[in-house]
Amino acid sequence: MRRLIVIVTAAILFSSSLTLAQTKKPKPLDEFPPNPLEITTPDPLLPRSSKDKQPLIQEQQNLEPALDALNQEAAAKLQAGDQVAAFEIWNRELRLRRFLGSLAEVQALSRVGAIAWKQNNGQEVQYITLRLQAIQKQAQSQKTTAPIDLELWRSLGQAYQNVRSPKLAVEAYDQVLLVVRQQKDTTALVETLKIIGEVHLSWFDYVKAAPIYEELLSLATSQGVRVNEVTYLRQLAEIYEQTNQPQQSLNVLNKLVEISVSENNLTEIPQLKLAIASNYESLAKKAPNLLLEAFKNYQEAYTTAWQLKEYVRAGEALQKLIALYHSQGQTDEALQASQILVETETQATNFYGLMQAYDQIGQLYLERKEFPQALTAFQKGLELAQQLKYQEAYFAGQIQKVSKANL
Repeated sequence: MRRLIVIVTAAILFSSSLTLAQTKKPKPLDEFPPNPLEITTPDPLLPRSSKDKQPLIQEQQNLEPALDALNQEAAAKLQAGDQVAAFEIWNRELRLRRFLGSLAEVQALSRVGAIAWKQNNGQEVQYITLRLQAIQKQAQSQKTTAPIDLELWRSLGQAYQNVRSPKLAVEAYDQVLLVVRQQKDTTALVETLKIIGEVHLSWFDYVKAAPIYEELLSLATSQGVRVNEVTYLRQLAEIYEQTNQPQQSLNVLNKLVEISVSENNLTEIPQLKLAIASNYESLAKKAPNLLLEAFKNYQEAYTTAWQLKEYVRAGEALQKLIALYHSQGQTDEALQASQILVETETQATNFYGLMQAYDQIGQLYLERKEFPQALTAFQKGLELAQQLKYQEAYFAGQIQKVSKANL
């Protein structure tokens, strides 16, 4: 009976509280603070004639130094550690800059936006981005009635870069791109494409960067500008590697080899051949016959590097070649290449690499159960490990393992 009374009482209390809640209106959520760049309160620096229209030229000329002074005052506040006061002053400056025209305002927004990003002031970055978008929307609406202002759109692109909005930056530069294509201004076209490509790469958007650099390469090739051609080929090689496109990568790498040979610049060959061989290895997973090309290019990378006395690069090529031989079950060839690696690392005075080479030889002999040869290799590895004071326990363990197996 007592339990029943408790349940009934609880139900009455719940019903009463529900009724009370229903009669009360919910409190409105706190509104997002207004964008300080959109405040319309009259400012003492603004000429009275400018309330409803743009200031006269003379008034603008008088306003500009006052705004420059505000910028300096804000910078001093920031330097003194008062970030809140600094951005309050900058926001006032930015509100007034719009009376000097869209370009002047965008350039100021770009400057302050870069500072806001550096100071990790996310809210200020958002305010500036919203204002930039408003200016962009206005400029977009005026395209049909007035010639496009290239300097304004370029400044918008730079401003978006400063507040780390790559998508919006590219949208702005695309407007520039459209006009310079129509004008057939090749110089401006190349410069704009380079900026767009750099924006994509700075955000690791290799997929979108690829067609930009392909066009740049095409332009450089048609103009016969070899330096630029090489630059874009290298960039594309990196892009294709990052996007796992071995065939496209091979095309540009082979072109780079061709250019290097024609200019007798052999120092680039070993690294290029290594990259070519690696791409053939990737393609060989679906087309095994291409493994021969991988072997061939690793060998050429080693040979050229040795001729150039670039022993570190030669060692790198041999390591790749040994791994490929081993993966194909060609132990004899792997051992022969390992012996050459010992000589190469000795020439390079790379004692760590030499120690690793002896370890590799030991492991290969161990696989063939040729224990005396394996023991000799591990002992030489231990001697180097003791000199380097590194991996001594590992080589001691390998020697113990081989000694037991040889009993």
